Amino acid sequence: MLSLQRIGRASALAGALMTVAFASSLPALAQGTLRIAMTSSDIPLPNGQTDQGAEGMRFMGYQVFEPLITYDLSSADKPVTLIPGLATGWAVNPNDNTKWTFKLRPGVTFHDGSAFDANAVVWNLDKILNRNAPQFDEKQSAQGKGRIPTITAYRAVDPMTVEITTGTPDALIPYEIAWIVMSSPAAFAKAGSWDAFLKAPSGTGPFKVKSYTPRERAVLSRNDAYWNPDRKPKLDEVVLLPVPDASARVAALRSGQVDWAEAPASDALASLKAAGFPIASNVYPHVWPWHFSVVEGSPWNDIRVRNAANLAIDREGMKTLLEGMMVEAEGMVPKSADWFGEPAFKVTYDPAAAKALLAEAGYGPDKRLKVKAIISPSGSGQMQPMLMNELIQQNLAAVGIDVEFDVRDWNALLANWRAGAKDPSTNGATSTNSSYFSQDPFTALIRHVDSRLVAPKGTNWGYYSNPEADALIDTIRSEFDAEKQLKAIQGLHKHMVDNALFLFVAHDVAPRALSPKVRGFVAPQNWFVDLTSVSVQ
Repeated sequence: MLSLQRIGRASALAGALMTVAFASSLPALAQGTLRIAMTSSDIPLPNGQTDQGAEGMRFMGYQVFEPLITYDLSSADKPVTLIPGLATGWAVNPNDNTKWTFKLRPGVTFHDGSAFDANAVVWNLDKILNRNAPQFDEKQSAQGKGRIPTITAYRAVDPMTVEITTGTPDALIPYEIAWIVMSSPAAFAKAGSWDAFLKAPSGTGPFKVKSYTPRERAVLSRNDAYWNPDRKPKLDEVVLLPVPDASARVAALRSGQVDWAEAPASDALASLKAAGFPIASNVYPHVWPWHFSVVEGSPWNDIRVRNAANLAIDREGMKTLLEGMMVEAEGMVPKSADWFGEPAFKVTYDPAAAKALLAEAGYGPDKRLKVKAIISPSGSGQMQPMLMNELIQQNLAAVGIDVEFDVRDWNALLANWRAGAKDPSTNGATSTNSSYFSQDPFTALIRHVDSRLVAPKGTNWGYYSNPEADALIDTIRSEFDAEKQLKAIQGLHKHMVDNALFLFVAHDVAPRALSPKVRGFVAPQNWFVDLTSVSVQ
């Protein structure tokens, strides 16, 4: 049996130790500096539509750059809602539901001093959607285009008004546009290229990029000219460090080299608490599944095999393994969510039923099913992937499914996820383990099963296609009545669970270990965080 813990440490520890050694060589940091050990193996690009998954958006994208619509991250006690960002208001045209109007916030400037206006919004949409634009960026397009798949046109109505047009009515535009952040057109013009832009990045956010060194660190400094007086940072600086190994992140926190450790090793949580390190966590919309491929020849085309795999996983045992830092998944969203609905298939632990289903599908002791899965040793929202996948491997082997792992760097895994299961880079794998942000209907459900969004055009990695699912998606997009839309969302989630389109494993609770010196952090029910309220004694 393959030991994933050994693979993970072998693939990640060298880089992690180099990072921690680099951190320890830093001079004494001034009061008000927060040092964060991220799970990624590289620093997110400070270009705007950053990389390194949603963790890149968490620590770089939304701290330095901002969207038209953002999230209220000020409370730990209530579900997060959309609020005005760089737009003060937005509305769909009641006579033409394909047209949205956004009123922009006056008086906002980019870090370089240039003005934010409607032309800047059009310029930023062009950088993602218009291949003929001088500022089009393949990297940013890969990150952002799939988030806004229905946008077909956009224009500046006046200096502070933008109109966005969708190919079909899309009631989810406010959620989708919240992913698209604004870079400075003036800074790009001065730099001349996106590579040069990285040397002097410019957004509108509460933090500015002071320095950026790939694979080593980024230093963000307070933006004293930030437009929102209620969110001016208390910190002087934020230092981002890539530390992909969980044990190395814990060691860096214990030794005082960092103040904040994302996703600490689960076996260290009790001792960290005993030593006085607060552990911040909260339920939030995030799922950790295996995504099944249903391309021709995949064993996951058989629903009996998909059901069997879901019945083979000991989620309660996994929760114990993670020191309680997960919620057992019965679908793409938690059972308590409004979107869950009433699926007929019950995702539970029943190895006997799993073996019976595999027997029906033609597998047994003399014909074991062999599958390959793409996984990563760390990465954005990946929780403790080596530990968790080792348990899955054991659980599936116990019912007759032998798993071979293709272990890749997080960005390499994401590159294949965007390319799709039919791409040669899949190399025989029939599933991929990519954690999914799920706080809006598009990212939680639609993008994975819409037959019109199959990769590489969209993010339907597994090439699932079903008329019933597509009809529900059309209703969700076109229905502006909240109650009717909710019924369609519940119907789509029921469809995904009843057809066992994923191996539903866990919902994350975002554990992070903090130094006792860290004050003011609010752990919202959201993937993203607000660093402006944080201070360091």
